[in-house]
Amino acid sequence: MAINGFGVGEFQLVLLRRMADFRPVLVEDAVRRLGADRASMREANKRWQAMVRSPRFPRGGARYTAVLGPAEASVPRRIGDLACTARQWELPLWPELRFEILLGPVEIGAPVLNEWLVRAEGRPGPELRTAADLAPWSCVVGDVGAAFPPAVPREGSAPTRFQLDFDAPDSDGRVRPWTADFTWGLLQEVRPAVGRGPEAQPGGRGDAR
Repeated sequence: MAINGFGVGEFQLVLLRRMADFRPVLVEDAVRRLGADRASMREANKRWQAMVRSPRFPRGGARYTAVLGPAEASVPRRIGDLACTARQWELPLWPELRFEILLGPVEIGAPVLNEWLVRAEGRPGPELRTAADLAPWSCVVGDVGAAFPPAVPREGSAPTRFQLDFDAPDSDGRVRPWTADFTWGLLQEVRPAVGRGPEAQPGGRGDAR
């Protein structure tokens, strides 16, 4: 299904455009697999931005149905006191994942509260034991949060970005603090956390007194 020639393939290019800042090589390979190039990726993103700003383009969940077709799954999900609905679509680039939107309660207009890639139901994620296991594009927010509790979520530098702070062993087995960066919910990079851990505490190795 597509609207004005904009369908699943073009939508995947939009997702990739936002990942290119972190992983240009992975993005370039994915774009080739879609039979596209960088110019078409930029054009797809430009068209998407114009569509979502257009007053004639559907709003809320209908926006994604217009581009991706009927959702593969639609399940109730409670977020605190809110009775929400999660809708999911399969995307060819990531068959083990699903693109998910979280819709708020109907009584307040069913706004889109979140949109990202999640692990597909029944699809096992990678075995995550150390920070070295966290390869780019190998896992989603939920995978990392489950593997290294209690992970602390933080807003990213853009609406499509997300971060998790967590502790995990490094390659020598020592537990250290880390920060993981995600775009559209997919892991892009993991780096040592700044300002956390024993070194950052008064009297620790990082204390200059």
